[in-house]
Amino acid sequence: MGFLTEGVEVDCDAGGVPVTVRWRGRGYRVAQDPVRWYERRAWWAEDARLPKDRGIGAVDQQMWRVQVQLTVRSELLTLELVHTLDTGRWRLLAATSASGTQVVRCA
Repeated sequence: MGFLTEGVEVDCDAGGVPVTVRWRGRGYRVAQDPVRWYERRAWWAEDARLPKDRGIGAVDQQMWRVQVQLTVRSELLTLELVHTLDTGRWRLLAATSASGTQVVRCA
């Protein structure tokens, strides 16, 4: 059984770093430098067997913490995102306001 997540659309710069996030019909700009790390994906929980030709992204997935705003004067939101490399899909795991209030927790 996998995580419950919410799909988002992410535009990245030439280096693959997120610059905008579209979530729930609204466009947010990335306001601070994002933080990226990698985590092991529990592929065995999703696939009975990992196909031989399936490589990068099957085991590791990119995790991102980005701070976004609707406008320059609006409150910062911190989004925790996962980018599945082999599918290119982006998913939201959590959103927290600058005051520390959890807006949404999907996982």
